[in-house]
Parts: sequence; C-alpha cells; structure tokens
Amino acid sequence: MMVKGQKVYLREIADNDIDSIARCFQNEEIMYMTGNRNLLTKEQIKEAIHRFREDSARYDFAICLVHNDQVIGDLAIMEVDLENKKAMFRIALHGIEDCGRGLGSEAVQLAQKFTFEELCLNRLELQVYSHNIRGIKSYEKVGFKKEGVLRQALFMNNTFSDEIIMSILSEEYMKIPNRH
Repeated sequence: MMVKGQKVYLREIADNDIDSIARCFQNEEIMYMTGNRNLLTKEQIKEAIHRFREDSARYDFAICLVHNDQVIGDLAIMEVDLENKKAMFRIALHGIEDCGRGLGSEAVQLAQKFTFEELCLNRLELQVYSHNIRGIKSYEKVGFKKEGVLRQALFMNNTFSDEIIMSILSEEYMKIPNRH
C-alpha cells in the first residue's frame, strides 16, 4: 500500500523504520510539540509496530522522500470507525530539520486522500497542542478546521497548553483545489 505525492510518499510502516522513529524521541522540541513524555526504546517501538499491525482499525505509514526513499516521519489513521465513517489522525516528523519545508503538509494531504478516497470515510479528526503553532497552521493550510478547545489539558515544560480539536470532512476535502 503506497500513496505518492510530489515530494513525499506514504508506505506501510516496517521494522526497518525503527531507527528513524527512535530519532524523534531524542529531540526535545519534537517531544514538546507532540506532548509526548514517553521515551520509547527501539524494542518498545518494534513491539508497538507489531501491535499496530494487528489492529484492523488502524493504518500506520512511514513518510518517505520521493527522491531518495529516506524515512522522515510517520503518521497513523487510527480508531477507524466504519459504522460512523470517521477516524483519528496523528503525525510526527522525526527530525526538526524537516519541519517548515511543506513535507508534513503534503504527508497530511496524502493521509486525507487515503482516508476520504480509499477508506471512504466522512470525518478525520486530530488533536494538537496550542503551543504547536507551526502544526496548527499546517493543518489549517490543508483544510482542517478548529472545532473545540480542551483548556489547559497539558502541563509540560512548566506551562499549561490547550488541546485543540480539529477535523476535516469529506465534503470539505472534495472542495480543496489541487488536492493530491
């Protein structure tokens, strides 16, 4: 299973992606942006990949560069609810050097394409922390809309951050010009 864009493509996550995934647990800024406090070992990452593969309500992808096949991140479409035609979404770039280059935005667009055109769902939802301004702008750029705020839901780095709920609906996705 592969979804290809201009700069990046998505492919099923594999065991040999563990080293790249482990990189994001070594970067304090990425950990803060995702609100993650859990430092996972490579063995724990491998176990998680295997557990996720067994979950029929989840699709995990590696984000790879088209020009050299390098893994730069991962994303998941999870909690797929076929009855209500909805799913949750998460993404992480593994190195801060890949942020701000449009690679994450393109990966999100490819995830939307998979969600709405392959899975035929109606709703894709995510949560993002209010201190992750770059992430919020990226999500808005590709059509996600803010729906609600869980005030001061995260206490990290000695400060509170809101958790912002965002989503995009199939009808909104279909109206996006030049979607992947």
